[in-house]
Amino acid sequence: MTPADSGPHIDTALVRRLVDAQFPQWSGLALTLLEPAGSDHVIHRLGDGLSVRLPRHAGAVGQAAKEFRWLPRLAPHLPLAVPEPVAVGEPGFGYPWPWAVSRWLDGEVATVEALSDSAGAAAELAGFLTALQRFPAPQDATGDDLTGRPLSERDRATREAIARTGGEFDAAALTDLWNEALHAPGWDRPPVWFHGDFHTGNLLTVGGRLSAVIDFEGLGRGDPARDLMIAFTLMSPASRAVFRAALGVDDATWTRGRGWALATGLNAHVAYAAVSPRVAAQTTRQITQALLG
Repeated sequence: MTPADSGPHIDTALVRRLVDAQFPQWSGLALTLLEPAGSDHVIHRLGDGLSVRLPRHAGAVGQAAKEFRWLPRLAPHLPLAVPEPVAVGEPGFGYPWPWAVSRWLDGEVATVEALSDSAGAAAELAGFLTALQRFPAPQDATGDDLTGRPLSERDRATREAIARTGGEFDAAALTDLWNEALHAPGWDRPPVWFHGDFHTGNLLTVGGRLSAVIDFEGLGRGDPARDLMIAFTLMSPASRAVFRAALGVDDATWTRGRGWALATGLNAHVAYAAVSPRVAAQTTRQITQALLG
């Protein structure tokens, strides 16, 4: 069972009732369900200029408040657009959690086919992460689950996932990489901001160029290695080298980043690959690219 399977039933009628009751100024705007749906949220476009995002499961409940608090402060310092929160809705009509209304961001989800070999896109993504990491921590940068969890917390689940892949991958090579990542020296510098879920599906493009970064549920401060997963979800070896050089990543951080790509790729693969050919292809690529290094 995936997290979405155990959550509340969310349909357009429910979203309509929530919007109309809590934000009557938008009651006349059309609602359009966006597909394919994500694993964490059901998203509707509201009119031409807004989006409505309802968490599917309890693990995604904190995103609305976190983005409402932090994204307006981060946005002026970042070279790509990020969501602009407008309002946070309250539970209602049987729906149990806060939900979000944001400005609509035009664009298409980034694809490997379009950008994997692009040195320019690799450099742009390194520039985005550099700017994010350099944003100073305000005195109130506490709470909101901003503390990054260590890679070691994923040890048991990752080893179980390796066993569950049933020979699809080289289990010995996966285990060797995982052990190497766990034993790499940790981040010994002051904590920096990280996106937390920096993969291809959270990048938007317009006219074939990167335009926005979305979905800051995992935003936090600590070890930036987890954001290196973009190098393995999107890039080819050549563009990955450009990205690493532009970001100035040391060997230990790169190895931890490979570990994050492996762990998240394996987790998604065992959870969704059997029911989603799209996820199966994406995670297979992520895992194999992490093995390449």
